[in-house]
Parts: sequence; structure tokens; C-alpha cells
Amino acid sequence: MPTKAEALAWETWIKSKVQQSPEWKPARRDERRLLDLAELWHKHHGMNLRAGENTYSRLKLLCVALGNPTADQFRPEMFAEYRARRLKEGISANNLNREHAYLRAVFNELARLGQWKDENPLAKVRQFKISERELSFLSLEQVRLLLGALKAGRSRDAWLTAQVCLATGARWSEAEGLRVSQMRNGAMHFTGTKSGKNRTVPVSDELTALLDVHLEERYGEDKAVATRFFVCGYSAFREAVEKCGLTLPKGQLTHVLRHTFASHFIMNGGNILVLQRILGHSSLTMTMRYAHLAPEHLQEAKALNPLARLSKTDNPESG
Repeated sequence: MPTKAEALAWETWIKSKVQQSPEWKPARRDERRLLDLAELWHKHHGMNLRAGENTYSRLKLLCVALGNPTADQFRPEMFAEYRARRLKEGISANNLNREHAYLRAVFNELARLGQWKDENPLAKVRQFKISERELSFLSLEQVRLLLGALKAGRSRDAWLTAQVCLATGARWSEAEGLRVSQMRNGAMHFTGTKSGKNRTVPVSDELTALLDVHLEERYGEDKAVATRFFVCGYSAFREAVEKCGLTLPKGQLTHVLRHTFASHFIMNGGNILVLQRILGHSSLTMTMRYAHLAPEHLQEAKALNPLARLSKTDNPESG
């Protein structure tokens, strides 16, 4: 058995190694909690993002829901168990994926800033696979019906806002918040958008004239100092949709106008890359959701499938 002297000698040797080589020193516990990390992320990065405050609020709620463990005790299985529980409570997989992305981004950003040394605990946790949602859009007859209901309704602002969306592919909030200074030289210039990209979309002389008359009627002699075209017309739009009997997917009430613009743009032969610029999509992947509506989309399938080739072989004169 080792003697006491040998044990003391071993202890002395270990202490000398720790003093000579820092890597021999046991790592100190990271006793910061998830909320501390979220606060650091917000202080050094999140507060500079357009949606930073909203994301920070969501992160704080998430940290509390996870029990706010210390950073070195947070494990992938803790998030997986939380996620499974929330899914049973009826929270959508989309929302849970968003929370996953937010918290994973906190660790990634703190690692870039030198505030986190270990592996990202959520790096290997897979997000839920989401089935692609149907993108609902209105037919020309439905557009005519809706605009008629809006024009006959209580808000001329809602009627004109809808026309701006249909003419430019703008989101409802972008169209409703349109400033007079954003309309010039026959085009609408959208700034401060969701994607952070500025967009310029030409509009017809007819729509330009309608907006000019609208300003004249609302402001009269003060037209020159007017700053915005519209006031809130969201509820009036909802009423018009209900009056027309239109059934829209959940979450696509006003957004159906943007989908309608994009869908008809492609169906009428528009270029997918041009549509990407008009909509302000940062990734072409998002715009490609409309590609199947193009007249020539996958038409090669009719001519290049084996049955078509077999038919040509059996009946060479038909080809």
C-alpha cells in the first residue's frame, strides 16, 4: 500500500504541475444562470437588432420556463424535455423551433464575444421538421369582390391600403404606415422593413392619382405638410373579408394580399429573381414557394417521362 510519504509526495507533485501548467488546474464552475447569459447577449448584441427587445422578452420567459439553471448545468435533454411538455400543452412546433433558435443564438453570439468557452448545449438538438403550409391566395374574382366590399365599407383607408398591398406585394403594416415621402417618381420606397432591406416598387398612374386625391380629401390645404397616407384600417379589412365569406388560413388575414400579389406575378410570367427583390426576401428559398405557379413550371415532366418516351418510340410519326 502507498505510504503517507508517497501520498504527500504525489500531492506536492500535483500542486507543482498546477502552478507550472494552467491546464492542470480544474476548471472553475460557471455559476452564471441562463437569465444572466440572456442579459449579456442583449447588452452586447441584441439591443442593436431591430427585433432585439422582442427577442429579449421571449428569451427571459424561456429561461424562467426552463427553471433558470446555472450555465454549466444546462443540458440538451433539459430543453428537449421542456419542448416535449410544451408541445403536449398545445404550443406549435413553429414557436418551439423559434425558441430553440433564440437560445442557441445566445450561446453562439457569446462564444464569438469570448463570453462562453464551452460547446453550445443546443448545437446538436434538432429542430422539429415543419410541413410546408399552403399559401392561400385570392383569385381575380375574389380580389374584385373584396375590393368592392372595402370600398362600400366604413374605411376608405382600408380600401386603399389593400390596393397598395396588391400592387406592390407590401405587408399590411408597410402599406398602412406608408409615409408621403416614400411615394415619389411613380414608385413606392419601402424602408425599415421586416427584413431590413429597402425596396422600391413602381406603381401605376391610376394608383398614384387615387392616393393624391385621398390626401386632398383628408388634408385639404394642409396636404403639403401631411406625413402619412393612412390611419389604421385593419378591423375594417377583417369585416370586409367576413362579409365576402372568404375563408383564409389562420394567420393569413391581411398577409393573403402579399401572397396574392406574388402568386399572380408568377402566374403571369414574372421572373422569380425579380419577385425576390420586390418582396425583399433575404433568401431565394422563401420566394421559391411560388415557383410552382409559373406557367412553365416542371412542364418538362410531360415530355421527358418514360411513358411519353415510350409513346414516341411506338408511334414515331406522332412525335
